[in-house]
Order: sequence, then C-alpha cells, then structure tokens
Amino acid sequence: MPKLKTKSSAKKRFSATSTGKIKKNAAFKRHLLFNKGTKMKRHARGTSLLSESDSKIVKKFLPYL
Repeated sequence: MPKLKTKSSAKKRFSATSTGKIKKNAAFKRHLLFNKGTKMKRHARGTSLLSESDSKIVKKFLPYL
C-alpha cells in the first residue's frame, strides 16, 4: 500500500492531543488588534478543541496523526 499524502496547510494549523482530539489556534489575533475588543482578544488566547464533525474532516487530511 502506498504512502498517504498529508495536507501541508493542515499540518501547520492542527495538532493532536494524547487522546486523539484535534487542537486548533484561535483566529483573528494576528494584526489590527486595536480595533478588536479586549474580551475578543482574551477569548482568542490559547488553543481550543475542534468539534467531532470537523475533526473527522481534519483527520482525513492528517493520516499519520
């Protein structure tokens, strides 16, 4: 059986926890932050977990995760 390709964009954006769930970073926190509220910036800190339906899609992009 041949090797499977990994989506390069997905491997840069997602990582897995030890239990197999998919972690992601929050969006909209790179630039133009003076326009955004403090609450929005605070909630964008750190990482969060993808939903089950989204993680099924991402796991197809990352076959060796």
